[in-house]
Amino acid sequence: MATPAQPKKIVAPTVSQINAEFVTQLACKYWAPHIKKKSPFDIKVIEEIYEKEIVKSRFAIRKIMLLEFSQYLENYLWMNYSPEMSSKAYLMSICCMVNEKFRENVPAWETFKKKPDHFPFFFKCILTAALAETDGEFSLHEQTVLLLFLDHCFNSLEVDLIRSQVQQLISLPMWMGLQPARLELELKKTPKLRKFWNLIKKNDEKMDPEIREQAYQERRFLSQLIQKFISVLKSVPLSEPVTMDKVHYCERFIELMIDLEALLPTRRWFNTILDDSHLLVHCYLSNLVHREEDGHLFSQLLDMLKFYTGFEINDQTGNALTENEMTTIHYDRITSLQRAAFAHFPELYDFALSNVAEVDTRESLVKFFGPLSSNTLHEVASYLCLLPTLPKNEDTSFDKEFLLELLVSRHERRISQIQQLNQMPLYPTEKIIWDENIVPTEYYSGEGCLALPKLNLQFLTLHDYLLRNFNLFRLESTYEIRQDIEDSVSRMKPWQSEYGGVVFGGWARMAQPIVAFTVVEVAKPNIGENWPTRVRADVTINLNVRDHIKDEWEGLRKHDVCFLITVRPTKPYGTKFDRRRPFIEQVGLVYVRGCEIQGMLDDKGRVIEDGPEPRPNLRGESRTFRVFLDPNQYQQDMTNTIQNGAEDVYDTFNIIMRRKPKENNFKAVLETIRNLMNTDCVVPDWLHDIILGYGDPKAIRAGMQPGLTMVVGPPGTGKTDVAVQIISNIYHNFPEQRTLIVTHSNQALNQLFEKIMALDIDERHLLRLGHGEEELETEKDFSRYGRVNYVLARRIELLEEVKRLQKSLGVPGDASYTCETAGYFFLYQVMSRWEEYISKVKNKGSALPDVTEISTFFPFHEYFANAPQPIFKGRSYEEDMEIAEGCFRHIKKIFTQLEEFRASELLRSGLDRSKYLLVKEAKIIAMTCTHAALKRHDLVKLGFKYDNILMEEAAQILEIETFIPLLLQNPQDGFSRLKRWIMIGDHHQLPPVIKNMAFQKYSNMEQSLFTRFVRVGVPTVDLDAQGRARASLCNLYNWRYKNLGNLPHVQLLPEFSTANAGLLYDFQLINVEDFQGVGESEPNPYFYQNLGEAEYVVALFMYMCLLGYPADKISILTTYNGQKHLIRDIINRRCGNNPLIGRPNKVTTVDRFQGQQNDYILLSLVRTRAVGHLRDVRRLVVAMSRARLGLYIFARVSLFQNCFELTPAFSQLTARPLHLHIIPAEPFPTTRKNGERPSQEVQIVKNMPQMANYVYNMYLHFIRTTHHYHQTFLQLPPAMVEEGEEIPSQETELETEEEAVAAQDDIIPSPTDASCSPETPASQPDSTSMSAGLAAPLAEAATPQDATPTLEETK
Repeated sequence: MATPAQPKKIVAPTVSQINAEFVTQLACKYWAPHIKKKSPFDIKVIEEIYEKEIVKSRFAIRKIMLLEFSQYLENYLWMNYSPEMSSKAYLMSICCMVNEKFRENVPAWETFKKKPDHFPFFFKCILTAALAETDGEFSLHEQTVLLLFLDHCFNSLEVDLIRSQVQQLISLPMWMGLQPARLELELKKTPKLRKFWNLIKKNDEKMDPEIREQAYQERRFLSQLIQKFISVLKSVPLSEPVTMDKVHYCERFIELMIDLEALLPTRRWFNTILDDSHLLVHCYLSNLVHREEDGHLFSQLLDMLKFYTGFEINDQTGNALTENEMTTIHYDRITSLQRAAFAHFPELYDFALSNVAEVDTRESLVKFFGPLSSNTLHEVASYLCLLPTLPKNEDTSFDKEFLLELLVSRHERRISQIQQLNQMPLYPTEKIIWDENIVPTEYYSGEGCLALPKLNLQFLTLHDYLLRNFNLFRLESTYEIRQDIEDSVSRMKPWQSEYGGVVFGGWARMAQPIVAFTVVEVAKPNIGENWPTRVRADVTINLNVRDHIKDEWEGLRKHDVCFLITVRPTKPYGTKFDRRRPFIEQVGLVYVRGCEIQGMLDDKGRVIEDGPEPRPNLRGESRTFRVFLDPNQYQQDMTNTIQNGAEDVYDTFNIIMRRKPKENNFKAVLETIRNLMNTDCVVPDWLHDIILGYGDPKAIRAGMQPGLTMVVGPPGTGKTDVAVQIISNIYHNFPEQRTLIVTHSNQALNQLFEKIMALDIDERHLLRLGHGEEELETEKDFSRYGRVNYVLARRIELLEEVKRLQKSLGVPGDASYTCETAGYFFLYQVMSRWEEYISKVKNKGSALPDVTEISTFFPFHEYFANAPQPIFKGRSYEEDMEIAEGCFRHIKKIFTQLEEFRASELLRSGLDRSKYLLVKEAKIIAMTCTHAALKRHDLVKLGFKYDNILMEEAAQILEIETFIPLLLQNPQDGFSRLKRWIMIGDHHQLPPVIKNMAFQKYSNMEQSLFTRFVRVGVPTVDLDAQGRARASLCNLYNWRYKNLGNLPHVQLLPEFSTANAGLLYDFQLINVEDFQGVGESEPNPYFYQNLGEAEYVVALFMYMCLLGYPADKISILTTYNGQKHLIRDIINRRCGNNPLIGRPNKVTTVDRFQGQQNDYILLSLVRTRAVGHLRDVRRLVVAMSRARLGLYIFARVSLFQNCFELTPAFSQLTARPLHLHIIPAEPFPTTRKNGERPSQEVQIVKNMPQMANYVYNMYLHFIRTTHHYHQTFLQLPPAMVEEGEEIPSQETELETEEEAVAAQDDIIPSPTDASCSPETPASQPDSTSMSAGLAAPLAEAATPQDATPTLEETK
């Protein structure tokens, strides 16, 4: 007996929802864009909203989000702003809206650019408010909001409007905030600056007193802000309760300081101000640092600030400082301290006369300076211009702890950053993987700040650029590794056995229990290092699994990364795993260590090498893998075991886990970045400054010219064809140059490579590296070993030709034995005959040449006997001479190729031959960015060289993965050989995928190098004609591009000019209201579904298929994974393997479908409460540009039409009717022209239940007619209406709302049905329903018996 469906709990509206209604009412009255008659501006509305909605809710994100989404900033705040209206509520409201736009990652400054006049005054008001007393008009929470606004300003220097205001705060005149002695010291260091300073003083004297005072306030702003922060910091108690407002203010302030220090334009003069304020010393001695919970994030941020204040860069010139230069600076500081001590402080003679290495540690400095009095310490500091001079007979106002820390921290020996980096293990361990402070797991809302580096527009040096990317890449990889470990280990169900050991109650595809583990080699350290050069181990597992899984394990390749895990479960056998509880305690996880596969061992214990030879068949199920362990980690573990008596980690492993190869390149990338940081990175001079975000970004006119070329290719403009043409031109115009092709995905690389193969490029010059080569749609093998085999086969063919030539010339011997003998044959037999022939037939002085001589004396008649005869036409001397020279060019080419193949005779192994091919022979080498990162070390070691790089999909490649391919070769004489860098991409489409929201939003890790170059202002070549979609569909997204038009065929070809059969419009936005009172649902966090939309989309798909549309020409897209699973589930239930309908080409997400296309796209936008991530215009552009002929979007129109960013597209969509218009009597294909009025009747579908009901009846009618009459075309099926009702046309709609609601349960299976329940996103199709194809599940919907016959009756 079936369990009755539980009645749904009626949820009362929350207070926040009622309050939100208040904002909605105000928006509709004053500023909503769709309201025509708005009330006049009233400043009291702003005051009321700020006090009631923002302050009262303590700046709740939901309130601010609702206000910002309603276009409060664009249509009310800034539109009506003027200096006389600068009230606190007005200023704060604008700041809140701008901060929210940054949090949502949408353009924030567009509104200000349109009306820039009042921005300078507004900005000055913000500066004044930021310095206000905390117990005054502005609360500390409000000032934190202002700090965040200022931080966004400093990070938006590419916006002219912002830069013009910010520059006044961070230019040289800000040194007014320095104490006089320090200012004099700095000007003395750089004489050039004194001239500028004197000039500034002269200009100041000419200023109006009022303007001068205002300028002074701006120059001192950051100095005063630092002093204000120090006073707030000192008010934090050590153990008593502290308000989180204070903590958050301190955190945001340090974040602002880090951002100022991490950008050269802001750092240049500010770093001296920061140093003079001794901010770091105040912070490290503060109570907040010592508060474990409250001060944890503050301490992490402080460490980042300390790193950047001491960064190895010359602040004035922007040049990176070498290790030697940093050491010199350190020695200068110590010796100046020693000189001051020797001259003025007799009690420090011992210190003054000691050598530097003896006194520059923290312990030594404390020993020497600790006994001194506070006044003496102050005097020492003032001699070094660190503090103002202490007046005579007065005691210092600073406490001794501060003075001592000031001197010690400034003069202690620094630890080399690169040395620290080299000693760091590359694999994450259990301590890092599950540390929430290092790797955030929860969904990042964008509210708080994090101790993570940011990828800004600019970087200090290449070292800084690489280090930020290194840290972010490492943490992002760690986040993914944690997910994989938790998934695999929980599937294995580790339980405690009766005897205290481990028993596995489940199994996992990606993990296996370890049978045996042995460390087999620990190699000696290199000179100057204390960790082994290499550590190897053998791991034995038992592969008693299905064949395809066994093949996956045996297919582990060299360099694949695995993880060795130790679990000691405490739960008894049969305990259920609960994903809501902490993972580690449930499975008893103790250790995690990474390793890298060297290879699988054969029966004799030797590593099976990757190569062209087939792998040996091993007997049994036991397999042993040789793995490399991390030497740094091994050293740390062994030291811990020996010194602290800890257990040996390497005796405990009991699980080995592998990962999907595509997601497992992190270790190689990290190793590559670390190697780059240990070498002098040589990038071409013309590229160095642009990569760091500085200099004059001059682009070259086209991809053929030297330098950087960026091509922006909108959807359908033929980016791949442009890339192929550039490659072809370079190949033919510069035959000696080598070109490297890099793409993000194997699919894109193969598409590109297949088009290159079709060009007139010699096959032997093409090489495809990486694992995706096998997917190339060609019988030829372009991998390294495939090319070696091609060369060997081609060599034999050419030597046969040499044999035939030798025979035709009657030369004895075996000239075709090797390439070498063939070379001698050409030199002594062929060339001599040709030279003799030329001397006979060439033009001799004034005598007219005889045409017949050309044929008579030609020495290769017999060889060319198989060519079309006669070879020589005898019509003219020039024509026959050209034929003779053409014949000789053919012969010469044979020997030229054999000379190139000669190396394959000398090199005997396939590996050596493939290396030679890579380094010398190939002219066009293709690989993915992942392969480049994986193999950089090997390629550099081989001496790989290239002159040009072409990158496709450049806007989808991570910053660092774009940078690494520039450095796959060693520099020549200190200079890079690279001549051209061509990047082809589209920054208006989706960026690289970053799984962790914190890294994506806060650190801006999703920013590609291509996008950053565009933001910096590097000129681009824009492709401006698309040939994919109808012109009407192109209009939905061409507003995002410069002058994007259409190619002629889009207007002329029949497929584009013909209408979509059975549908009135070529694109339509279909409004979908709640189904059974439910819109979007969220069965799991961020797993959004919408049953009404899912059913509607599938119903339209079925309708189109019944009209005759090919199912593979239709793709169903959605913006969320949850909806994707739901739609797939409904497709399985509704369509199954029914031959009358079929399955759509793809059911996937918009993000996954980027780079692909189909004729007809059905798109579900899912959300009904908030727009969600479609607000990212890049996602909208991808969604709108996938369809060629028809696009049908299902959404809650009232939600999306109010979104400011989506307005250009949705204004076009909402101009058409919002109910689906169908023409059921028009079969596919139709002859009706697009835009023509149909001759058949148009019907309006009002809602989803009606459409599902209609399709059901249509299907039954189709079965009935085909069964009785075997007709091949569809007639108009009966609509499901009561007798006596008329079938509505456009003027009369099918059902009233009440009838539709009443009929919902009868037409569509209930949402609680397993087929489409939001709680079961991907349930398997039920076998009973699938057996009858489409009709059975729909028949279960209990359609009224008197209206329509059942399936049995039809049969």
